Amino acid sequence: MTAVAEAPSSQKPAPVPDGSVMITVKVARFTTENDKGAYWDSFQVPVLPTDRFLNVLIYIKSYLDGTLTFRRSCAHGVCGSDAMRINGVNRLACKLLMKDMLPAGGKAITVTVEPIRGLPVEKDLVVNMEPFFDAFRAVKPYLITSGNEPTRERIQSQADRARFDDTTKCILCACCTTSCPVYWHDGSYFGPAAIVNAHRFIFDSRDEGARDRLDILNDVEGVWRCRTTFNCTDACPRGIEVTKAIQEVKRALLFTR
Repeated sequence: MTAVAEAPSSQKPAPVPDGSVMITVKVARFTTENDKGAYWDSFQVPVLPTDRFLNVLIYIKSYLDGTLTFRRSCAHGVCGSDAMRINGVNRLACKLLMKDMLPAGGKAITVTVEPIRGLPVEKDLVVNMEPFFDAFRAVKPYLITSGNEPTRERIQSQADRARFDDTTKCILCACCTTSCPVYWHDGSYFGPAAIVNAHRFIFDSRDEGARDRLDILNDVEGVWRCRTTFNCTDACPRGIEVTKAIQEVKRALLFTR
């Protein structure tokens, strides 16, 4: 994961590609390095329909303002580093194509970008992810078994694997958790991502730690805080049915594994 913060020594001339359209990008800025604090900054950026929004941010940093700070890494929607609120919706900047945002006829548009909500802002679009990962670690997101380690792989049927297939897709981008109104209001809630990763092992036929995880999620800050607003499912860039997974964990608590 890369936090893009360093300012280039000299600003390069800003190129304008042939066939590009100018858009206004309104960025929520925050810094503790001076007395500005939180404020909005606007940039005029030329974009092509084939650009990803991450390319727009890199253009701003490379040519317009080298102090703009954001996270990015693989740029292919796999690492989950560049989660942010774009036009009020949690998205991965690298998965959002400008062709899906540009209006017909080349009309002028303004795109707003902010850090994801519910986590402390470090600088500009970078947030402190530690509270998020604390919740993730608390649900024991790893295989728990007893006895001696086997000499071969642990066999599992296709049907048993399919039981938790959806929740194996999580990339820990925090889009779901930081779209949750309960998490915004009270950061002590485990949040959807932690519950999704608990689900992945609770329903794994090879695992023996389901009861421990269910006891953890039966806490006052666990699954019962979910209000089923489906924000998390809508926000997930991997298409995980997050709300469904949370309800399955609730049913496991009420009935059986």
